[in-house]
Amino acid sequence: MAASEDPGSSSALEAFPSPARAKLSEQVRAVVLSVLVLTVLTGCIFPLLLGAVARTLFPRKANGSLVSRADGIIAGSELIAQEFTQPKYFQPRPSAAGNGYDATASGATNLGPNNPKLKDGAPGFAGIQQLAEEYRKRNGLAPDAPIPIDAVTRSASGLDPDISPENAVLQAPRVARARGGNLAAVLQLVRDHTKGPQLGLLGAVRVSVLELNVALDEAFQRPGAHGTDRD
Repeated sequence: MAASEDPGSSSALEAFPSPARAKLSEQVRAVVLSVLVLTVLTGCIFPLLLGAVARTLFPRKANGSLVSRADGIIAGSELIAQEFTQPKYFQPRPSAAGNGYDATASGATNLGPNNPKLKDGAPGFAGIQQLAEEYRKRNGLAPDAPIPIDAVTRSASGLDPDISPENAVLQAPRVARARGGNLAAVLQLVRDHTKGPQLGLLGAVRVSVLELNVALDEAFQRPGAHGTDRD
């Protein structure tokens, strides 16, 4: 047999790459193709399809669950808390999101239950004790009056849009006095905007602060009312 026909010659080895080299190239090709295919499927086709279905079946939720005033102006989203400081409005839970209620900096205090800062506070940070004192004073309650826990604790996101019905009932007299309205009418609005657990099982009974405040402005139309003005 001639040397050129020897299966073990260098020319034969060059013509047939080693199994290890061939296997590596196949793996690289498979990885690149899978990344491209998955990017198109999960990054383009699936979001577009999901968005189209959501806008068709759930247009309000797909657009952010926005709450509008009677004049058509958008007051905000029912999913994101806002700060209300005027006495004529119900106020949400305290917030640790950014400087407070910052939707771009959602977050909690990350303080454990045994951390003294959570209860006693620190410079620039109001603890539960201070928040409780301010809440009682703001709503005309006795210094030792029991108050619901959501009135003095920050949520995990800092943007919880709801409060407990107990919290809303304690704020109702202040809101009624500020609006020169009748307490019974304010309490009826609280009842009208109280929601039960999702699907009857998930979560707790709650009141949407933004929706309730928008309803208040509509129910107590008077000179000087400016919708959900929070200054």
